[in-house]
Amino acid sequence: MEINVGKEVAGLERMTVGELRTRYAEVFGEATNAHHKQWLVRRIIWRMQATVDGDLSERARQRARELANDADLRVSAPKANKVAPSSSPHPPGATLRIATDNRLPMPGTIITREYKGRTLQIRVLKQGFEFEGESFKSLSAVAEKITGSHCNGFLFFHLIKEGGGR
Repeated sequence: MEINVGKEVAGLERMTVGELRTRYAEVFGEATNAHHKQWLVRRIIWRMQATVDGDLSERARQRARELANDADLRVSAPKANKVAPSSSPHPPGATLRIATDNRLPMPGTIITREYKGRTLQIRVLKQGFEFEGESFKSLSAVAEKITGSHCNGFLFFHLIKEGGGR
């Protein structure tokens, strides 16, 4: 049995904290005192994936315990190394942008929009977009899925203003 993580997460995000706490108890077999919605969603989806894909083997658990016992724990963070300047034409920390539509954010960005009482989240992919576990070729296709009618995806997600300006 497989789960569609995107759809499951979308369903969990529509739940109230009380409903998530109930779902947590169903999935984990014990109640929680947590009231942090995002934490509850992440823990529930993690447990659902672990149940479907299988948890760690006993051998892996034993090895993890051995590694944890042998680990030398640091009390403070390591000091940053001074690195010689590189001969790169780009300054350190500069983000390189691939030639794509300049109206779109970088792949991996989440576009968020409120619509009819729902918070919509669309992930920008290298080739297309993801919404509730489904892939779409264009923002207009996502907007059509949401509204039921064709509309300009850039306008719907407020990436451009009426008249073409940003």
